[in-house]
Amino acid sequence: MTLPIRNVAIIAHVDHGKTTLVDALLRQSGIFREGEAVPDCVMDSNDLERERGITILSKNTAVHYGETLINIIDTPGHADFGGEVERVLGMVDGCILIVDANEGPMPQTRFVLKKALEKGLRPIVVVNKIDRPQADPHGSVDKVLDLFIELGADDDQCEFPYLFASGISGYAKNKIEDEGIDMKPMFEAILDHVPPPIGDPEKPLQIQVTTLDYSEYLGRIVIGKIHNGVIKAGQQAALVTEDGTLVKSKISKLLGFDGLRRIEIESASAGHIVAVAGFADANIGETITCPTNPQALPLIKVDEPTLQMTFVVNDSPFAGQEGTFVTSRQLRDRLMRELETNVALRVEPTDSPDRFSVSGRGELHLGILIETMRREGYEFQVTQPQVIYREVNGQPCEPYELLVLDVPEEGVGGCMERIGQRRGELQDMRVMGDGRATLEFVIPARGLIGFRGEFMRLTRGAGIMNHSFSDYRPLCGEIEARRNGVLIAFEEGVATFYALKNAEDRGIFFITPGTKVYKGMIVGEHNRNQDLDLNICKSKQLTNHRAAGGDELVQLQTPVDMSLERALEYIGPDELVEITPESIRLRKLSKKLAKR
Repeated sequence: MTLPIRNVAIIAHVDHGKTTLVDALLRQSGIFREGEAVPDCVMDSNDLERERGITILSKNTAVHYGETLINIIDTPGHADFGGEVERVLGMVDGCILIVDANEGPMPQTRFVLKKALEKGLRPIVVVNKIDRPQADPHGSVDKVLDLFIELGADDDQCEFPYLFASGISGYAKNKIEDEGIDMKPMFEAILDHVPPPIGDPEKPLQIQVTTLDYSEYLGRIVIGKIHNGVIKAGQQAALVTEDGTLVKSKISKLLGFDGLRRIEIESASAGHIVAVAGFADANIGETITCPTNPQALPLIKVDEPTLQMTFVVNDSPFAGQEGTFVTSRQLRDRLMRELETNVALRVEPTDSPDRFSVSGRGELHLGILIETMRREGYEFQVTQPQVIYREVNGQPCEPYELLVLDVPEEGVGGCMERIGQRRGELQDMRVMGDGRATLEFVIPARGLIGFRGEFMRLTRGAGIMNHSFSDYRPLCGEIEARRNGVLIAFEEGVATFYALKNAEDRGIFFITPGTKVYKGMIVGEHNRNQDLDLNICKSKQLTNHRAAGGDELVQLQTPVDMSLERALEYIGPDELVEITPESIRLRKLSKKLAKR
C-alpha cells in the first residue's frame, strides 16, 4: 500500500527563518537518532550558505508524520535567487509562506507569494519569531492579507490558514494565546490544507527535471516530481530535450528521500519526488517519459535577467600566478556548465573569444557565481555590472526595483536625499517606536549599483537594505554617479609603509604595506574627483643617524577591506575586478581591452 503524500515548499523573504523552521520540523519528525549531533541550518549544506547565513540553492528533504510522507523543499529568500523558487514551485501542491512577526511582508515576500498564487497554490501563512521583542503577530497577518488582495488572490486563497511560530524555540500554535509546545500544529496544518498530488499512476510516465546533482559513482543525477505514471529501477525511459529530441536510456538507479538521506528504491508512482540516474545529458525543465508514448511537460519558464557583466580572461601583469584555470576555453566551459543548473543565468559570446557576456538577476546572483568559481581555482576579470534594457510596446524601458530601507531615524534625511539623486521615488514611510524608520522606494535598478556601500556610510552600519525586481518602466534619464577618483599604482613592486604614510593625505587605501602591486592597479580612493598615479613602492633612504623613537608610534589609517561584493559595486565603467583564488584586485582597463 502506498503512503499518502504531501509536497510542500517553504517560501519567504531572506532571514525570516525558513531554514530554522525546517530544522525544527526535521528534529521533531524523528529522522535524527537520539544523541546525534545536528548542526543549525542543517539544510544549508553549501560552504557559502553557511558563511553568509543565507540559502542559495533549493533543497528537498522528506519526513514521516504518522502515515503520511511529507516532502519539504527549502527555497532561497533573496530576490537574486528567485529562479530557484520558480523552478521548484512546479514540484509542490502547497506552500508555507513565512513572515517575520516584527518586519511583516518584505520585498521578496511579494515576489515569492506572487509566483505561488500564479501557480494556483493556497499558502499556509506562518508568522515566525513571535518571541522577539516588539513583535506584532496579528498586525503581520493583516499586512499579509493586504498583500494577498493587492496581488489579485482569489477568495479561496485570501481565506488562508495561519499559524504563529518560533523556529528557534521549536514550536508552532494556532492561536497566539495558546502554549507553544512543539511543531505538531504545523504538521497538522500541512495535512489539512495541502492537497495530495493529483497525478495518475495509470498514465504514461512523466517526470520534470527540476534539480541536477552529480555523483562520482552514478554520474549526473536528476531530481524531479513524478507527475504521472510509475517508474521502476532498470526500466527503459526516454528524455524529451528542450528542442524536442527524444533520447532513450535506462534508469540505472532510482533513489527516494528519507530525511536528509537518499535511499535506493525499486519503484515510485505519481506524486513522489525521486532522484534518477541514467540520463547524462538531462537539463532542467526537460521531461523523462515513456519511450513508447512520449509526452513532454511544458518547459519551466523563469523571469529574464536584469543585470549583466562581462567575464574576461585575466591579462594583468600577475596573470596565471595564483589560479589553476586561466584560459578562455576553461572559462567558457565553466560558464556553460553553470547554465545546466542555474536557470536564471544567461551566457552569450562576444566579438572577442576571451570575453563572455553573463546576465543574472542581480549583483548577489552574479557575485555568488564569481565567488564559487574563484574557490574552484578559476582566475579571470569582470567588468562593472550594467542593467539590461528592453523594448516594451516600442518604447525603451529599464528594470525598476522595489527598495525597502530600515534605518535609524537620524539617517532618514540622508538616505532620502541620496535615493532622490538616484531617481528613486518614495512610496511609503513608517516610523517605528524604537527610533527606527522603514522607507519604501521604487528606483531604477541602475540607481542601486554602488549604493550599498554609500548606504552603510549614511547609516553608520546600522541600516538594513532589501530590494527585489518590480517591473520594466520607461527610461528615467541620466543618473549622476558621484564617486571620487581613484589612486593608481605607478609601477610594479611591493607597497611600503613609508610610501603609504606619505600619501595618506591623498585619500584612503585598499591595501596594506607588503602588498604586491602593478602599474595600473587601483590601490585606494582619491580625495578629489580625478584619478591620481602614486609611487607606493618608494622606500625610506637610510642614514647612519638614528632618531630616538622616530618611527615607533607612527601608524597608518585602517585600509578599506574590498570584499567581492563591495568591489563589484565600487568599480567604474573603465575599471575591472581581477578575481583569483587568493586575491581580489581592482585595476584600470588595459589599452587593449579599452579599444574593444
